[in-house]
Amino acid sequence: MPGMAGGADKPERPGAEQWLPEPGHRDVATLREAATGCRGCELWEPATQVVFSAGATGGRLALVGEQPGDQEDRRGVPFVGPAGRLLQAAVEEAGIAREDVYVTNAVKHFRFTQQAPGNRRIHATPEAAHVTACRPWLAAELAAVDPEVVVVLGATAGRALLGPSFRVTKERGHVIERETSRGTKRFVATLHPSAVLRTPPEQRDAARDGLVADLRVAAAALGPR
Repeated sequence: MPGMAGGADKPERPGAEQWLPEPGHRDVATLREAATGCRGCELWEPATQVVFSAGATGGRLALVGEQPGDQEDRRGVPFVGPAGRLLQAAVEEAGIAREDVYVTNAVKHFRFTQQAPGNRRIHATPEAAHVTACRPWLAAELAAVDPEVVVVLGATAGRALLGPSFRVTKERGHVIERETSRGTKRFVATLHPSAVLRTPPEQRDAARDGLVADLRVAAAALGPR
């Protein structure tokens, strides 16, 4: 019978805050190391490992997705599966330099169900409680990187950073400014690349073109180096 990973009826979710390093010691490398011990929600237990981030720790642009997938969970690096390859190609097509990009997810462990045959692991969308539990990591790493523009990839990342009323279909493709503790920050929303891959074949090219167009908006918001 298929079962949800970490499937206690009422799992304890204390949140990640207690596992963060002390303020003043929250560079990305230190955060990544500390995250290996995080028990802020139940997702850590069935996952292979924490999947923290990749890319330029001083990147001008941050890409924030939902959670690691199966390949990312096995390899410990975000966006290395089919969606990641599509995203990398779209970023390059949009004219964004790889050395300007930091990549992470709103949730740092893979949430999945296991189904026979072969106990295949099937992606399961994180609950709002998982996003809340993991938010201290996302807030701390974005504070450390301090990107000029944050691209939110899909609904989960959008709600994590822009609030529960966020709707990607309504808010994608333009610059959104929000006041934060670090001043005005700029965000651009777009589809998650996995959503592009799930689009029917006859519509997939248009969906991919839309992703590239949104990333071009983010590239323009960066301005010259």
